[in-house]
Amino acid sequence: MLSHNVYFWLKPDLTDAQRAEFVAALEALREVPSVGTFLLGTPAGVADRPVVDKTFDYSVTCLFDDLDAHNAYQVHPLHVAFVELGKQLWSDVKIYDAD
Repeated sequence: MLSHNVYFWLKPDLTDAQRAEFVAALEALREVPSVGTFLLGTPAGVADRPVVDKTFDYSVTCLFDDLDAHNAYQVHPLHVAFVELGKQLWSDVKIYDAD
């Protein structure tokens, strides 16, 4: 099992329509065949603590059966299209992969 965790910080001057387009493109990633589990979220309303970072706008967690499934996801047309759109809309992105 491989966990692919991605955190997005969007540009602050985006319109509501641009934000909606970003989320729709994220949601489309659910359809990539190699994705086992897909979770999309925003910062949770947990208590503030020094170790909790709630500065991101959206997060995605994808669970893959193995590294080959992850690698197939990276080159899938839906993912490639998302990156092309998203890189115009985010100010920062961080990825944490774990197995």
